[in-house]
Amino acid sequence: MILMQKKNIFVIVLFYFSFFFCFSQEELGTITVNLKLREKKGLHGSLNIEKSLANSFDSTIIYRMDTLSLPVFDDFATNKFQIQNASIEDLDIVSDKKYRILDFVSTLPLDANTAFSSIETYKRTYTSDTTFTDEIFASEMIKVGDLSSYPVVYNDVIAYPSYYIYDSLHVVGDESDTIWMVTPDLTQDSATQFIKNTNDSTLIWIDKHAYHNYDFAISPWSLGVMTLDGLDEFGIPYAESSNESGVADYLTSKPIDLTPYTAADSLYFSFLYQSGGFGESPDEMDSLIVEFYDLANNKWNNVWSANGVNDTLFRYIHLPVKNASYFTEAFQFRFKNYGHLSGSFDQFHLDYVSLKDSSQFQDTLLIDFAWVYPIKSLLKEYTSVPWDHYKNNSAGKIGDKVNFNVRNGSNIQENNQLPSTVSIFYGDVLESSSSVTGFSICNSCQNYAPRTIYSSYHDFSSSLSIDDSKTGIKEVFDVVGTIDVQFSKNNRVNDTTRFSQVFENYYSYDDGTAEAAYGTTGTQSSLAIKFEAYEKDSLLGIMTSFVKSAIDVSNNLFLLTVWSDNNGVPGSIIYQDDIFFPRTPQYVDSNNGFHTYFFKDDIALPVDEVFYIGWKQFGSERLNIGFDRNIVKNEKTFYSLNEGSTWVQSSIEGIPLIRPVFSTGMNAQLGIKEIQRSIENVYLAPNPSSDGVFNLKGDVFNVKKIEVYNLQGKRIQVSRENRLDLSFFESGVYIFKIQTDQSVLTIKGIKK
Repeated sequence: MILMQKKNIFVIVLFYFSFFFCFSQEELGTITVNLKLREKKGLHGSLNIEKSLANSFDSTIIYRMDTLSLPVFDDFATNKFQIQNASIEDLDIVSDKKYRILDFVSTLPLDANTAFSSIETYKRTYTSDTTFTDEIFASEMIKVGDLSSYPVVYNDVIAYPSYYIYDSLHVVGDESDTIWMVTPDLTQDSATQFIKNTNDSTLIWIDKHAYHNYDFAISPWSLGVMTLDGLDEFGIPYAESSNESGVADYLTSKPIDLTPYTAADSLYFSFLYQSGGFGESPDEMDSLIVEFYDLANNKWNNVWSANGVNDTLFRYIHLPVKNASYFTEAFQFRFKNYGHLSGSFDQFHLDYVSLKDSSQFQDTLLIDFAWVYPIKSLLKEYTSVPWDHYKNNSAGKIGDKVNFNVRNGSNIQENNQLPSTVSIFYGDVLESSSSVTGFSICNSCQNYAPRTIYSSYHDFSSSLSIDDSKTGIKEVFDVVGTIDVQFSKNNRVNDTTRFSQVFENYYSYDDGTAEAAYGTTGTQSSLAIKFEAYEKDSLLGIMTSFVKSAIDVSNNLFLLTVWSDNNGVPGSIIYQDDIFFPRTPQYVDSNNGFHTYFFKDDIALPVDEVFYIGWKQFGSERLNIGFDRNIVKNEKTFYSLNEGSTWVQSSIEGIPLIRPVFSTGMNAQLGIKEIQRSIENVYLAPNPSSDGVFNLKGDVFNVKKIEVYNLQGKRIQVSRENRLDLSFFESGVYIFKIQTDQSVLTIKGIKK
């Protein structure tokens, strides 16, 4: 009965899938969950300790921040959040146990069994069955603390014994009864606060609401930015599925000692900011706000704000610090943003945050030379390839067009005589290194021009090597790129970029980070990504990073599909999910948010060097695959609006986060058994058929049975012959389910 219900559901889906055509196109949307930050939530959860008292600070850790001195500077080339991963078992951690009830005079904690009532209690004496007198017990003063927050605030409270006495004088021989309160409201309890003192002046920020990244800003002034949006520190919306707007992220500095200074010392706070970038642009109702902390009055003062704009400029802000109330031992500054709270909306990106003395109003120069973006890969075309494939085909695979993006932040031209270096490490051992001239970095310029970004491409195919003799089933090599110039720089950290060249069991174009949600819109649209493998091999499945966006498509159906190549566009279907067992988007909070869909029945699918992977979707809504806007490979992306009759190359710069997974030496480690099954090369001809007669071609000697279904899900024919006659049936689309010795293949046939 359950199976029949499922079949009926899919009959309805099939009808919808087939007969409702609409205009289709590709589009981008805003992501509403940051999967990289969701990983951090899992780590954070492992550090939690069960509290002995509900709604208290018991067994939690607070961090007593160290105080910074001027100058304070962050270009976000590295992560400067204060690390907050202490354990209560750490040797240097301090504990402070606080009790709820203290003696009023000595302020020492009362006995653990102490219990009082805040309401009057009494002795009641009955002189008859209906008459009595009450004598209120004597009260005493105690101190009662609020254990919900630390430091504990104590209040003076009048307390009474937590019992009543009833005495019946008119009853001969009756003794008085003491009735204890079941739940007196003033009972002794305790909570232990653990305190970690920090002492690292290289770390600046005390909260982690903002997102440190290298991906969302367009042409930042240096390597890395801090992004404020509508997601919290764990990548979750502040108000999911809501149109609510409000204050979202905070980015707050540690306390800074300004007591050595006065307004005469010309202190200036400065920073760069960009609206939107590769993320969602804020509109005029959204804003970025700067506040300074007034210690004496214990309040934050708004000193600057700006509304959102729809452009990609980095704007420089230079604010004087003049108010005498700021020159204390605990001055702080913070950023906050106002915008939509339901996702990664209304983004602002920060760069070059600085607080220094002896500055001037006109001091707006950022004399620096820095990487703008990190190097993503040393391989041709890909950011990762299967280690087995690389070992077998390593010759000529190191990139001949590795992209460098650097900026001369100086206001004058600078000498380009110093070389730059790219080095490959295996563990801590240097394995290969190559130099690049400044002349080639600036594209044969005489000198680096002022305030200019240079994008250049470099050939390392013969000067660098990745050792293919390593014996692991997967390998990781660390790559370090350094740049240099002769003039004195403000900051040396952003001269260096690092990344890991990973070799596992998949090919990837993307860098693992989604800046947007992508997909096609329109019923029956198909999406296909082209890959050119190093060798023929067998696919096990497809890795995807679906992201959540404004519209929930978690229940939308699609068929995982693999195509052959047809002169540079997707050709015939060599695998497609059984139409009765479609897929839905899966969202993953770890492993960089990738989920692997293995092929039905765990088949290993043989593919040539050139193939395409993707899906055919049932509904019209965008499925929201993660989209990397930093790596421009849209020439690899195709979509079809008409059952694959014609394909359109994507016009949106970037690449979806879709990766083919191959059968490699990693299978055993991943718990994947060796699979000998495959789908044979069988197909229908002619297709479409004008008279309804179809012939099965190809490796037909392995075919055991053919089932034909109409688009209402009804099986209309079963045959063991290679000739199928549908001439007596109506024109339309039919599904041919072909069973062989080793697999089941679904082919669509069209009767004109």
